[in-house]
Amino acid sequence: MSVELGWGLAVALVTLTLLGVSASFIGRLGVGREVVVAAVRAAAQLAVVSLIITAAIAQLWSTLAFVALMFTVAVVTTIRRVGAVEAWPWSALAMACGALPVLLIIFGTGAAPFTPVAVLSLAGIVIGNMMTGHTLAGRRCFAELTNNIPSYEAGLSLGLTRGQSIGEVIERVAAEAMVPILDQTRTVGLVTLPGAFIGVLLGGGSPLQAGATQVLVLVGVTAGQAVTVAVATAFMRRAHLLPVTLAAKLRP
Repeated sequence: MSVELGWGLAVALVTLTLLGVSASFIGRLGVGREVVVAAVRAAAQLAVVSLIITAAIAQLWSTLAFVALMFTVAVVTTIRRVGAVEAWPWSALAMACGALPVLLIIFGTGAAPFTPVAVLSLAGIVIGNMMTGHTLAGRRCFAELTNNIPSYEAGLSLGLTRGQSIGEVIERVAAEAMVPILDQTRTVGLVTLPGAFIGVLLGGGSPLQAGATQVLVLVGVTAGQAVTVAVATAFMRRAHLLPVTLAAKLRP
């Protein structure tokens, strides 16, 4: 399968965007404008990025520089989404703790070649998923803390430390950040054929190579997200990774 550049693609993109806007309007979701903005940004950004990537993969150093840029954008995106802009160093560290070991294992074992194309492709997938895991954990845990201040205070009154009291509240919801990747990994090949699988096939690889690549990606992403979520929640317990307004409410 390949997508042909032309009027057909333009019509399909506009129609799909209108479909999303219509669904938002009919369902009173209130995200019609966001759907349009996301579609326009995606098209513009991918057009520019495609040109940049062509230059980036020419040398390994430029590839690594582009990976660093991707990681920076991922951190900025997730801290804005969870509302913890001031805590960005802790968010970055949590995501790095998840992404770096996965990439080191993949390339260190020789499971994937340490080439510019492979580094850029796999790093992009891994970093993007660490961002998603961090965002889901942050939004779920921060919402739970906001809605359960009395439970937190009850923990303090029973003699628990600040970290223990925070932990009592967020432990029951933190693992929900892992649900999407766990479901995707469990059902791969049965419900969906993810991007890495299709990419290898389009690149001329065999179905077995495509399957092996996808398994490697999914297992790596699952492990990386587990680390990211675990580290992020550990920082939350220590009140390092919290929105300023929420941290003020969770005084020891």
